[in-house]
Amino acid sequence: MNTDSVVVLTFDDAVSNHATFVAPLLQELGFGASFYIAEYDGEGTDHFVTDKRQYMTWEQIAGLHAVGFEVGNHTLHHVLADRVSEEVLTDEIEAIEQRCVAHGIAWPTTFAYPCGNESNEAHQVLARMNYTFARICGDRPYRPATDSRLSVPSFVITGEKEALFYQALEQRQPGEVIVYTFHGVPDINHPWVDTPPAVFEKMMRHLKVQGIRGIALRDLR
Repeated sequence: MNTDSVVVLTFDDAVSNHATFVAPLLQELGFGASFYIAEYDGEGTDHFVTDKRQYMTWEQIAGLHAVGFEVGNHTLHHVLADRVSEEVLTDEIEAIEQRCVAHGIAWPTTFAYPCGNESNEAHQVLARMNYTFARICGDRPYRPATDSRLSVPSFVITGEKEALFYQALEQRQPGEVIVYTFHGVPDINHPWVDTPPAVFEKMMRHLKVQGIRGIALRDLR
């Protein structure tokens, strides 16, 4: 794969506009992407099960899979992998796998650490469970020759960090892969990771003009 011609697009937390805005735009542009699913259980009314202004339904998630996007694992309750036991992490990962099976979605093969929190123990769990890639944060390129597949760095992009999106493209070196992490477009419940729709669309159309295609993390295989 010519890494100069692709970037990896990833989206966390099953935000409702991933189905209603993000995915249609990516389809128009011919891009792939990975959507990392958790049944987020936050504060106040911020709950996956009840807050459908913020979060997708499982039917919408299945719809992403049906049109070719990757549905990945983000743990059931958005747990931090370095703060729970291997047993709890395994149960959290298996719960999303079973949700996928129940809704006709392919078994997840890639993982995104909630908040980017990884650990050696989490790597061991994911290796035992046959995950091919796992994404962290880091704001630097993925270097396949030296980085672990279970510790893939990404650039976390928000509206306030729009410049970082373009800087990553301009500064990458041959053989490096740019992986982007987005959250809601917009993110109503979590404004610190918000990306306005107009800003996001501008970024995606820039990729298209530059001849760069968005792909899912699984496609790095």
